[in-house]
Amino acid sequence: MRIGLIRHGLTDWNASGRIQGQTDIPLNEEGRKQAERLGRRLQSESYQWDYIVTSGLSRAQETGEILSQMLRVPMLEPDARLKERGFGQIEGLTSDERVARWGKSWDTLDLGQEHISEIQVRALAFLEDLWFSRASQNILIVTHGAFLANLLTALYQDQYTERIGNLSLTILEKERDDWIPLLYNCTQHLTMDTAEQSE
Repeated sequence: MRIGLIRHGLTDWNASGRIQGQTDIPLNEEGRKQAERLGRRLQSESYQWDYIVTSGLSRAQETGEILSQMLRVPMLEPDARLKERGFGQIEGLTSDERVARWGKSWDTLDLGQEHISEIQVRALAFLEDLWFSRASQNILIVTHGAFLANLLTALYQDQYTERIGNLSLTILEKERDDWIPLLYNCTQHLTMDTAEQSE
């Protein structure tokens, strides 16, 4: 089994540095173009994908729909376990606004954020269920930055700490009891122009 982990495309809140969490912010026009660039890349690669599943939040859902149309790959029902980490009171705020309200140590305060252990439990449960239900298939998973960062930390401890970019692609392959990384946080498709992608 192979899975492709994709962070959704850009939103206006991403562009302005606002934490989205589980607030349902749609893609902006650049985010849609990013999804199309990834779609063109996937069309040109040898990997075959059987299904796409998303978190159901509109920015992930629309990213998945664009890929589904371009690749002619069907979408499964959204899975709420793929939702972004809930950030409580800090959702919608920029870094400066967080510091102004709670000081530089705001991230040590309990402001209603979902605990890291909770997001990792639901992320690993999703992967385990996917393995048992679709072990012979290859699935594209469109989800969120903090979700992906915490999933990768749960799988690999501190081996992967690079910030997960919008429309990045990470590919993992199941080998016995382990998920083997084949590609990590790759965004090369975002810097290629249309001519390069069609070659």
